[in-house]
Amino acid sequence: MNDSSDIVRVVLKPRRAQPFFGRHPWVFESAIDGVESNTGEEPEAGTAVQLWSNEGRFIAHGLWNSASTIRVRLYSWQQSEFIDEEFLAARIHDAVQLRRRLFDLENERTGCRLIFSEADNLSGLTVDFYGGFLLVQFTSLALYLRRELIIGILARELTPRGIWLRTEKGMREAEGLEAVDGLIAGDEPPRPLFIDAHSVEYGIDVVQGQKTGFYLDQRDNRLAAARYMSGRRILDGFCFSGGFGLTALKRGGATAVLGIDSSESALKLATANAELNNVAEHCEFRRGDVRAELESLKEQGATFDAVILDPPRMARSRGGIGRAIKGYSRLNLAGLSLLRPGGILVTCSCSGLVSADEFHEMISNVARTSERTIQILEQHSQPCDHPVSATCAETEYLKMLICRVL
Repeated sequence: MNDSSDIVRVVLKPRRAQPFFGRHPWVFESAIDGVESNTGEEPEAGTAVQLWSNEGRFIAHGLWNSASTIRVRLYSWQQSEFIDEEFLAARIHDAVQLRRRLFDLENERTGCRLIFSEADNLSGLTVDFYGGFLLVQFTSLALYLRRELIIGILARELTPRGIWLRTEKGMREAEGLEAVDGLIAGDEPPRPLFIDAHSVEYGIDVVQGQKTGFYLDQRDNRLAAARYMSGRRILDGFCFSGGFGLTALKRGGATAVLGIDSSESALKLATANAELNNVAEHCEFRRGDVRAELESLKEQGATFDAVILDPPRMARSRGGIGRAIKGYSRLNLAGLSLLRPGGILVTCSCSGLVSADEFHEMISNVARTSERTIQILEQHSQPCDHPVSATCAETEYLKMLICRVL
């Protein structure tokens, strides 16, 4: 692998190197001038390559994928370093050690993100930890082709009870990655599997649940929102397995929660989680399209003391940003129509392509359109196990505003 005759060089177009000298990990097709190799042929998917400027300067080591618009994912900016087993083991160890300092990984009720792709210098690999089980997602074909090596490193690093593969929707189209969900190593995770987050217990389905079974990134935000929920009747839109509403009841002193979600399986989990936390008598869960249900509740004259809106990602490409912002605007206007004066609006966006400034401007426009005064009391992002890379702005994706509406 270190033989100079085997080196494949990806050469950038003039004036395109600055972001990569700046350690951004994604090299798109449009930035590439050509590929130099001893065979003269295009590299196979997953091939280790070197990125060079058109002026002949080494920039970084990466992995090639001609099936993706991200032609090269970059991993190391040290020319003497190579993307081999030792390299991957060191990166995985570093990510796990951070989480060991933050979470008790020996506790069977702990849930956290162990590896967060670009933010942990492992572009295309996400690993979640649920009570000793690992849920692995590959969003890079090149890393998927190294899956046996990566799974072996994870097994040595953590000695998990089992490792389950989950595939993200759209990866076949985006990366040419064809993978089937299933058990990779050890025991199959129980269904449900139980975790604890800020003294609220959850049963989660890591086999068929959304994402890898639970929205770990909202853990701290649920607790922050709960501080404002004492004595309030809450509408929890896109409630999934009950996270925001149950935390408001158990930790915030809320009096009642109406949770709405389109997924029957999610609502079954939410109902079970309400019983698990002894708050079922204060909960109602309803299946339906959240936007349609908001309109129906408005027509019925229903009102709430707090409205929580945590929709799925709305923008999957830059071309969809405008539509996403309009969608957030309509959703929040509908939520506001059900909110009593002095009520609390908790509004979230997990669309990384929608910036925090754009989300703020959206809520500002909602205030003007609704002719209601909105005070932003708190602003939150993602938690410490979902770190943000200082050189990859795309890793900062989650936004939550806690607002008082007059």
